Amino acid sequence: MDGVPQVPEVPRVPEQRRPDSFAGSAALRFSVLGPVRAWRGEEPLATGSPQQRALLAALLLREGRTATAGELIDALWADEPPSQALAALRTYASRLRKVLDPGVLVSESGGYAIRALGEGALDLAVAQELAAGAEKAKNAGNLCHAREILGRALALWDGEALAGVPGPYAEAQRVRLEEWRLQLLESRLDMDLEQGCHAEAVSELTALTAAHPLRERLRELLMLALYRSGRQAEALAVYADTRRLLADELGVDPRPGLSELQQRILQADPGLAEPSAPHAEPVTAPVRPAQLPATVPDFTGRASFVAELGEVLASAEGRVMAVSALAGIGGVGKTTLAVHVAHRARGGFPDGQLYANLQGEGARAAEPETVLGSFLRALGTPDSAIPDSLEERAALYRSVLDGRRVLVLLDNARDAAQVRPLLPGTEGCATLVTSRVRMVDLAGAHLVDLDVMSPDEALSLFTKIVGEERVASEREAALDVVAACGFLPLAIRIAASRLAARRTWTVSVLAAKLADERRRLDELQAGDLAVKATFELGYGQLEPSQARAFRLLGLADGPDISLAAAAAVLNLPPDDTEDLLECLVDTSLLESAAPGRYRFHDLVRLYARACAERDEWLPGEREAALSRLLDFYLATAAGVYAIERPGDRLVDHLAASEYPGLTFAERHAARDWLYTEANCLLACARQSAAGAGTLRRAIDLLWAALDLSESGANPREYEATAEALLQSARRIDAPQVEARALMTLAHAHVDGGRFDKADQEAEQVIRLAREADDLLPAGWARNARGIIALYQSRNADGEEHLSRAIEHFRTLGDRPGEASALCNLSRIHLATGRTRSAVALAQQGMEIYDAMGNSMRGANGRYALGMALTQSGQLASATDRLVEALEVFRESRQRLWEGMALFRLAEVDIAARRFAQAAANAEMALTVLRGIGGEWRRGNVLTVLGHALTGIAQLDRAQVCWREALRIYEDMGSPEASDVRALLSPVQTV
Repeated sequence: MDGVPQVPEVPRVPEQRRPDSFAGSAALRFSVLGPVRAWRGEEPLATGSPQQRALLAALLLREGRTATAGELIDALWADEPPSQALAALRTYASRLRKVLDPGVLVSESGGYAIRALGEGALDLAVAQELAAGAEKAKNAGNLCHAREILGRALALWDGEALAGVPGPYAEAQRVRLEEWRLQLLESRLDMDLEQGCHAEAVSELTALTAAHPLRERLRELLMLALYRSGRQAEALAVYADTRRLLADELGVDPRPGLSELQQRILQADPGLAEPSAPHAEPVTAPVRPAQLPATVPDFTGRASFVAELGEVLASAEGRVMAVSALAGIGGVGKTTLAVHVAHRARGGFPDGQLYANLQGEGARAAEPETVLGSFLRALGTPDSAIPDSLEERAALYRSVLDGRRVLVLLDNARDAAQVRPLLPGTEGCATLVTSRVRMVDLAGAHLVDLDVMSPDEALSLFTKIVGEERVASEREAALDVVAACGFLPLAIRIAASRLAARRTWTVSVLAAKLADERRRLDELQAGDLAVKATFELGYGQLEPSQARAFRLLGLADGPDISLAAAAAVLNLPPDDTEDLLECLVDTSLLESAAPGRYRFHDLVRLYARACAERDEWLPGEREAALSRLLDFYLATAAGVYAIERPGDRLVDHLAASEYPGLTFAERHAARDWLYTEANCLLACARQSAAGAGTLRRAIDLLWAALDLSESGANPREYEATAEALLQSARRIDAPQVEARALMTLAHAHVDGGRFDKADQEAEQVIRLAREADDLLPAGWARNARGIIALYQSRNADGEEHLSRAIEHFRTLGDRPGEASALCNLSRIHLATGRTRSAVALAQQGMEIYDAMGNSMRGANGRYALGMALTQSGQLASATDRLVEALEVFRESRQRLWEGMALFRLAEVDIAARRFAQAAANAEMALTVLRGIGGEWRRGNVLTVLGHALTGIAQLDRAQVCWREALRIYEDMGSPEASDVRALLSPVQTV
């Protein structure tokens, strides 16, 4: 378990090439990793009787070597050859020769051989090449690529190798090839675990251990996957199941590796934790004094940048010039990194190191001719020999450097035009440039965009300045401090220096001071260092239109902003908006997060907002910008909802938007937009909760984006936003707004399995909606109360709620709402034993969805119908409907419903006694539902998984699942607890 195993090898099939005379014809291809087949190009060839295919297989597996007639007769018939075996063999060979290309099947020394095949003609040879490639990738440390290659090799198997081929030779080869396939599979699964894919591997390993119960390596991998997934009890149960099975079947104990793993799990051995690849430390270069400024003694992190820049500088020998240009926002540590890298590399530049601060961020940047004069003097040129003009100085500078190896550090450059005259032009020299501007127009430069520190690097820097003792006792507070600093090195250095100078302060005191966003920038100054002053230098260089864009874009909450959303904020066409944003990116005041997406550093955003409060002179400009952004999100989300749910009436009941949104030609693009914009959209809704004029639109935005909760994509953020909007709605005493806010929150609580809260909220929605004469939320609330009652086994209440919901939706003409309630009512009928009517109701609901072209909600109808068909014993039809639903849920990114469809398929599998498949589906359901859907749903899946594991004789593991399910049900007071309790004593068998 300590390393990645070797990729298993089998004897290689030599590369065989076709003669040139057949190069123009379609190539022959053969398969033995499945039925023995042959193709010419894409045309299948007739390979004849089973005995004839056995001959073809024996020759293909001889790897181009000649097989004698006697060897082939033994391979086909062993000890019982027919009386005319040799004649039959020759007949088979003659028939094959007619099918294959000339020169492929040859007679030689009384035997036969297959020769002159093209590269990749035999699937086994391809699999061997891929296995060798995987081994090479693994040895190079590229496990991800090795896994991908092994996956391609395994995909070449098409069922059982040499399927249907008779004879003892074929049987022996089948066993060999199956063993090799399992070894490859084990190797790939081991790499899965090395790459942290343990949760995903559990389902596959569960099915494999069921299919190969005595294969201890698979059991070992399953134990490790379960342990790394936080399921220690199940991992230990796998060992108990294995020990019992080996004793019963073989009378032996588990092998030492399996027993050792059990002990390590019992001891919670840290070595079993998910591995992580360490970063290689850069090679230290010798240092030598020169013009470089002193490096900071507490330089921290940046290992990858140091290595990258060091490699570029080391490549200067043999090149005309090596130039690296570092760009980033003020305070990100460009100068610190450049000086540190230059000191490490100066041993490779024995003829000196030059340094100049070009003061590009100030009002008066350094003139290139002035810098050249100082450089020439430092290189030994007397004042009398230094010419006056820029061109002559640059030419002399390059001449003086000819034949020398000099490193030049140009700090705080304004632009490429300022830098070009200062670049050496000779082999062996190198230049490091730092600037707030990305120097895309500096020909041949290696561009580096410097980002903020990682959390670990930031904490390390803070600790070096403050002291290990103070930080160790308040680690969480220290993490809060560096996070409040946005992991910006300058901000961290300032905060840490303030704390180091104040022995009476604790780290918590500093964290509390930085927690106030409005005061944060003022707190981040010490002596002549100030974060705000650093940002002010960049802001002061902006043109008026750029400065306006900087201020207004900083108002929007959210991790980033799309070009279309930014255009709404600025009220400008997208092309003009993009020009402004790219200018801000070039000055490092804005980051390009991805094509068409932009983001602020947290502290830069605070500075932009301070500038907006200070500099915006048009009344209401800030409020108007945020209102346009809200309108943009609402209009676009409503359009997405309408595409996803044709015929749904919700969009007719949403607040009107003055600013337009995006339009989409098809549902995939619409859905992609919703999930891409999820965090920004929810942030905008939360930000709009404070305004009385924007609250109704914010709530309607959340309602239109309910897929973010129901799908499981952003359930916690959605719920928190709904809570915030509800609190704001209650403060303004508006029943309609409060009802809608409550409805979104009730939806979130149903999706999260918090049914008591959801039921109380839905009950309030009905009262408030009636008071506000807002019909749509009332229908939705009755539908929600009906399904909640079903979950809580209050079937009479559920039937009443759903019947009234159906009437309500019919009054509104809301056909999708009616279909939803019908499908939910089907489940009530199912729970009360009315199977036939349950099938009919679900069928009716599904047909309504289908008639309206609502494929996503049609999947919910198929889900309900699949459940009803399962209980009615129509298992094949139930499987078909649930698989159809599963495909739509996956394609629509509905993770919650994808997991539930897998759970229902596991129930069908158990009814059909397909226990291994049931276990695999239940495991996949647990993986998909991880972190979403609530504990009650997880308890349901664990209960079904226990039944499936019992069916494949993994009894101890089944008990672990049922005990966990019982704990969940007891904690929730769910009636299912009594059923699971009955399963636990005594141990159940299927």
